[in-house]
Amino acid sequence: MCIYAERRNVNSSITIFSLCRAMGNTESAVVQKRMIRFRPEERPVVERVFDHLLEAGSGRAPGSSEKVLTLDALKVSVAGVVPEPMAVRLFQAMQSVGPGGTAPPGGGVSREQLLVFLADVFHGTAEERAPLVMAMASGEGGATVTANQVREFVEDLVSAVIQTLTSRGRLQGWRPDRMEDGEQGVKLLAEQMSSELKLTDQQACDVGCLEDWLFRVSGVALYLELVTGEGLGVRLPSQPPLPLLPACGPAPWAELRSLLHLPLLLFLYPQLPAHSAPWRPLFSTRLHGESFSRLVSCCVRRGPTLLLLRDADGHRFGGFASHSWDTKPQFQGDSRCFLFSVFPTMRVYTYTGYNEHYMYLNHSQQTMPNGLGMGGQHEYFGLWLDSEFGRGHSRARPRCTTYGSPQLSGQEDFTLETVEVWGVGDPPEEQQAQGKRSVLDADPETQAIMEMTGKTLHSQGLREPEEEEL
Repeated sequence: MCIYAERRNVNSSITIFSLCRAMGNTESAVVQKRMIRFRPEERPVVERVFDHLLEAGSGRAPGSSEKVLTLDALKVSVAGVVPEPMAVRLFQAMQSVGPGGTAPPGGGVSREQLLVFLADVFHGTAEERAPLVMAMASGEGGATVTANQVREFVEDLVSAVIQTLTSRGRLQGWRPDRMEDGEQGVKLLAEQMSSELKLTDQQACDVGCLEDWLFRVSGVALYLELVTGEGLGVRLPSQPPLPLLPACGPAPWAELRSLLHLPLLLFLYPQLPAHSAPWRPLFSTRLHGESFSRLVSCCVRRGPTLLLLRDADGHRFGGFASHSWDTKPQFQGDSRCFLFSVFPTMRVYTYTGYNEHYMYLNHSQQTMPNGLGMGGQHEYFGLWLDSEFGRGHSRARPRCTTYGSPQLSGQEDFTLETVEVWGVGDPPEEQQAQGKRSVLDADPETQAIMEMTGKTLHSQGLREPEEEEL
């Protein structure tokens, strides 16, 4: 058994934990190197995990005289929090750890293997986590895995994240029973994450490939931390739970069936600028009917918003508007805006730098186009909803100039089936009283036409200063 010794340096007040075996070997050095990554107050928490898991079962592998963690004991311990397929993958990762000693007989996991596994999950580098992912994806300890094997691993991981958040009451007010199909969303998110793999010439993925993938796709490590921490009961003071889902404000769930689902929230939330305000439903055809005027009135001056729609072919896509919508015949917004697709693939398309046609909303004008658009240009938007409600287009061949997105809809000119808009940031403060307005302010269409034709707006320099400027 392990003997734990603690030495305290009086001058520096640094606690150094030494883990050693009675016989002594290189195993203790590997474990000690990993354990020093935890803060002194965290180490007792980590060290108790093995005994906690053993309490769930006999803790002895067949034919073993030492205490080892068995797969059955792990399954019992994490039941209700981590789905069984993911529990098996976690166990395979623990078994793959080689801390320097002989592996436990009977296929169990030793205390030292578990400690190294926990250190690599919570404080490891991409290089250290890659072998764990290889073991979880391959299931047979192979040197390479296929893209399909990685995708299946990510499916189990995302499913485990959702079950963990559900079982721990951390859904942040969202109602999966009143949202789109989450199972399909799991597959879509897993495909999106695994699509970032850079396979070898043999279309395989080795440890180096996984290391590169983990470095670029940070969500894998984040999800693994959550599932491991909640499933094994490891709660570190230095790592409070990160909110993987945005908070949902009051919503009429009895009448609303949202186009959102939990995997889509996991995908979109990290893409948005930091906002602390709960998401709030602003418009839904299921609640407000098919009216462009109502859509406009629900969205203008409401802060950042997320637009999500489904066309008659079943394609789901949308866009994020970083600024409040305002009805005017000019483009608005900034480079934080983006377009995204949900089905048949889950992708996000960000600013290319080609032009600044981020957002456009116009209504009841005679000359300029009336409708809501994002990216591209007039008549060729990356996403366009016409003011004649029910019609739209996604004319982006080969790509939308503003966001680099392909055609998002099933047909270039599509029929809208349903649309909803969520406020995803703090609404703007009420505007203060403004000074005298030019005639052009009352007619933004005329102003836009003059700007397009190169006319100088001389009245801009002749206005009386605002009171606050005096």
